Amino acid sequence: MEYVKLGNSGPAVSRIALGMMSYGTPEWRPWVLDEAASRPIVQRAVELGINYFDTADMYSAGRSEVLTGQFVREFCRREEAVIATKVFYPVEMAFKGGAAGGAKPPKHPNADGLSRKRILHAVDQSLARLGTDYIDLYQIHRFDYGTPLEETMEALHDIVKAGKVRYLGASSMAAWQFAKAQQIARDNGCWTPFVSMQNHYNLAYREEEREMIPLCRDQGVAVIPWSPLARGFLSGRSRTDAAPQDSTLRAKTDDVAQKYYCRDSDARVLVQLGALSARRDVRHATLAYAWLLHKGVTAPVVGATKVRHVDDAVAALDVILSAGEIAELEAPYESHPVIGHS
Repeated sequence: MEYVKLGNSGPAVSRIALGMMSYGTPEWRPWVLDEAASRPIVQRAVELGINYFDTADMYSAGRSEVLTGQFVREFCRREEAVIATKVFYPVEMAFKGGAAGGAKPPKHPNADGLSRKRILHAVDQSLARLGTDYIDLYQIHRFDYGTPLEETMEALHDIVKAGKVRYLGASSMAAWQFAKAQQIARDNGCWTPFVSMQNHYNLAYREEEREMIPLCRDQGVAVIPWSPLARGFLSGRSRTDAAPQDSTLRAKTDDVAQKYYCRDSDARVLVQLGALSARRDVRHATLAYAWLLHKGVTAPVVGATKVRHVDDAVAALDVILSAGEIAELEAPYESHPVIGHS
């Protein structure tokens, strides 16, 4: 495993982050693994040196945070682990019958967003579910158009100063919104700025190269992309001709992936990836991760529902791509509308 600093901040994180969205309860999403099925995957990640675990309060209505804290206590020492979670969306669960068929409980008016009230309540709830005294990286999951940004930034600064949170991060938004938040932190008595940006970035979706990634590089902000395999699309598991051992329940049931990555140009990206995969005798997923690592990101957030998925991701650290191979992989790309900011 390789380790790098989280942007310009002090903590060292593994070059591969384990996304904990896949672990919780299938009542939330049919492809989510329960505790027993999740355990060997997380254990394997720790064995391979992964120390960075990314979750959110809304994943499995909080159950993901519970398992994240439990697995960290089981497989790591707390001081060795970097636990990241997020706040914005409501923490809710469908009634019995599952996310596909059950009705959602009514949402109260302060259940989501980034108001001071919401943040101060949410961080305490996350701490309780995680079973820890502090959160290493607390991230705003999305931009809140309904709350003054100054209120959000001050509340986030206050929970850092209270010792509940060590560092702050943000997720998908426009570059101007991120820049504004950082400037507010600087202008108000050195409030705590964001040290990381978790954005939507992969070989099939590269719009972040226009503004957000150059901004982060200029400001020394860590880039920790979500959906590095385009929700499994770049692994080839979503193909109708995929081998049975390569198929996953998520590939079969994730309609968001089918909506995001359905263009002819996306298919050409996958064909190009497959051609290089065959030539190099390296799995699709490993090559897609390797491309991201060559683009200078800090750590892609890997979603794994099989032990082999963790192995594929870590194997990318040993793959060296030439400039010609990178150009080959990038050649079929065509611009997309913005995806993932809401």
